[in-house]
Amino acid sequence: MKPFRLLSSLRHGSHRPDAFWGVQAFFFLLFFLLSACVPTSTPVILSAKSGDLLYQEGFEDNTTGWARISNDHGIMDYDSGGYRILVRQPKLNIWSTSEKDFGDVRVEADVIRLNGPDENRMGLICRYQTGNYYFFIISNDGYYVIGKFIGGLTLLLGQSEMQASETIQTGTMNHLRADCIGNTLTFYINFTEVASATDTDLPTGDVGVLAGAFSQPGVDVLFDNFVVMQP
Repeated sequence: MKPFRLLSSLRHGSHRPDAFWGVQAFFFLLFFLLSACVPTSTPVILSAKSGDLLYQEGFEDNTTGWARISNDHGIMDYDSGGYRILVRQPKLNIWSTSEKDFGDVRVEADVIRLNGPDENRMGLICRYQTGNYYFFIISNDGYYVIGKFIGGLTLLLGQSEMQASETIQTGTMNHLRADCIGNTLTFYINFTEVASATDTDLPTGDVGVLAGAFSQPGVDVLFDNFVVMQP
């Protein structure tokens, strides 16, 4: 098992503790300011049939509303037909969402490490609401976890530490899938179910991607083929 370096008392916007989240408040403020420059989030009809495509993003068009930011903390931008996140600071996560609103969803995307340490974080977000969300994360050295960030706290769901899995392909593309259905959260890596947990805090919200660094900065990943389906 791999420690998650989690402090259960971590508060929103604290100054670089040895924990999952470092300066989330900084990026939350940036997204709040940017929201004035992008179209208002459009609620998605929740009565779609199972298997219906609710949203698809290939990141070929850089005007589709995903964050485009470059500063001392990192980069989030469309790049080479994908969506790149570069984390320039240690103990920091960076995320971006689609500016949509969903109920039950099946979220999928491909992700690959471009550069930086194998001990990294990269994954999917569902039910994002004003800074709170569920996350489904892998590291390039072969570990995974399901958790939530809510009320300024990071909590792992169904496990106390990141768990190892041979389904994670080191050094190449990984296909991630997160099912957020009712109170059940299920994580698939390369088409194999690796974990499931239950939680009732967040019934609806946005979807997105996340990348982060542990003690070593320079995590550089690329997401592609982002799809949201009705489960």
